[in-house]
Amino acid sequence: MGLVIALLLSFLFRLSSAQSSKTIGINYGTLGNNLPSPYQSIELIKSMKAGRVKLYDANPEILKLLSGTNLQVSIMVPNNEISNIASNQTIADQWVQNNVLAYYPNTMIRFVLVGNEVFSYNTDHDRRIWFDLVPAMRKIKRSLKNQNITNIKIGTPLAMDIMQSTFPPSSGNFRSDLIDTVMVPLLKFLNGTKSFFFIDVYTYFPWSSNPTSISLDHALLRGNDNYTDPLTSLVYTNLLDQMLDSLFVAMSKLGFPKIKLYISETGWPSSGDIEELGANINNAATYNRNLIRKLTSTPAIGTPARPGIFIPTFIFALYNENQKIGPGTERNWGLLSFDGSPVYDIDLTGKRALSDYPPLPAADNNSPYRGEVWCVVRRGVDLMELGSALAYACGDVNGTCEALVPGRECYEPVSVTWHASYAFSSYWARFRSSGATCYFNGLAEETTRNPKCEGGWSHAYTPSKVEEVDR
Repeated sequence: MGLVIALLLSFLFRLSSAQSSKTIGINYGTLGNNLPSPYQSIELIKSMKAGRVKLYDANPEILKLLSGTNLQVSIMVPNNEISNIASNQTIADQWVQNNVLAYYPNTMIRFVLVGNEVFSYNTDHDRRIWFDLVPAMRKIKRSLKNQNITNIKIGTPLAMDIMQSTFPPSSGNFRSDLIDTVMVPLLKFLNGTKSFFFIDVYTYFPWSSNPTSISLDHALLRGNDNYTDPLTSLVYTNLLDQMLDSLFVAMSKLGFPKIKLYISETGWPSSGDIEELGANINNAATYNRNLIRKLTSTPAIGTPARPGIFIPTFIFALYNENQKIGPGTERNWGLLSFDGSPVYDIDLTGKRALSDYPPLPAADNNSPYRGEVWCVVRRGVDLMELGSALAYACGDVNGTCEALVPGRECYEPVSVTWHASYAFSSYWARFRSSGATCYFNGLAEETTRNPKCEGGWSHAYTPSKVEEVDR
């Protein structure tokens, strides 16, 4: 009887894999306090005809709700659990028991991803996790093998900052501080287990940081702008292929030419802060529609260096997540708004012709904004929440709020909103070069209107001035 069940499960796995072999997956993040419930979210994912879903943890409620669906599921070991798992097989076994066996096979878990962009963090503690990554992956693999589970692969999503060189693609190389210590062991593991090299790859970032050297059409996969690699003579019609081929080249240089790529994240932001170039609905829809058309083509297109291969992909992300910190784009990668409504029309199956979509709103920020920007209290916030943020921005040693002292030029009008807006803008302008953002736990937003006090505000951020200094 056990053999019959095993054969049946194997058949169902192959059937489900064949049915969703070229369907696009979606990243389901939950960093929002206003998102639809897990039940509603899974119903939305199914209605969008996604073939796969990737979680950033192993959420019990979500994994239970995914039971019986046709969605292939990727779960994740948090970064802070990697070292413990690496140190003890019993801990690894318990993690697999709690997060895999409790739901498998009714929930079609297909990947356990150990950590997320582990090599992007560089403190002494983070570097310890670097060395614990592959041992943890081995222990998770051993736990699954001991349970006779062979159809769940182990991987780890990495960011493009693992690369020392990506341009031209033929120059692709991993960072020198990673190669021998962690990258070679990782590639050996992936090659030996026939798993994938998971990569978070965004054309938005290289383009937006260097729009004069990279054409927007190239970044949006429009296919009407060509680049020829001078060493290989391969012709590239889009930036995504260039980035992927640089990874193929880097792996080949280390002796691993056959490891397959899996795009664990890609996408384009539909909105962002005032000075964030090209973050708009037009570009986001264009990128993702072109991406889907490329990846679902039959026969598979592949890349110039690896033509004809299929590269499975998760789009980032399901929702706009309002609790993600950082610049405004961080909260605007979703295909759906916080209420579950589409940010723009998208067909994850790739069957809808591009000409069948309705017109998109004009892209209004594809050129750099050159005016001044201030950081003020966001409209509609709960005033009771402003106190702690105001105290933070006016910290004892910051010197950001001297003009708010009674009798000084910006003391009046006396209101929490006014004082907080001044404090936010003053703090942001002073510490922006050190990584400060106009966010303040979701209480702030950027504006191009000068919220003048009697003495005037002199701490606006001017993108054009900063860019001139950077150059």
